[in-house]
Amino acid sequence: MTQPQATGSCLCGQVRFVVTGPLRPVVACHCVQCRKTSGHHVAATGAARDAVQISGEVTWYASSDTARRGFCGRCGSNLFWDGPGTHLSIFAGTLDGAPELTMAGHIYCADKGAYYDIADGLPQAAQDDADLTTMVRP
Repeated sequence: MTQPQATGSCLCGQVRFVVTGPLRPVVACHCVQCRKTSGHHVAATGAARDAVQISGEVTWYASSDTARRGFCGRCGSNLFWDGPGTHLSIFAGTLDGAPELTMAGHIYCADKGAYYDIADGLPQAAQDDADLTTMVRP
């Protein structure tokens, strides 16, 4: 049996998840939608959809024609972003403990809020970056 790579949950614990595959490094998304749903930018990792087992009821919101966002209907915690491709994005702050993840870079920097700077020296993409968002650590 494969051991869990990571576990996580919403704030109230109604929605829990287990990831049994590798997680990609964390990417910060500064797009308008992420800023509107979180109040700042979003930091998310990701895993193959079939490696993520979710228990509890996730409320899904179709935020565009191609993507939806999953959150807990009870406490409102933002948990997932699900769009095209093979991976489900998982908001890094929802992970339990301290998984060995690092930030890899920033996407949609052209949309970032005017009230902050990105000064960590990591790669920045004006829009999406397929290399950053599909990376999976070994």
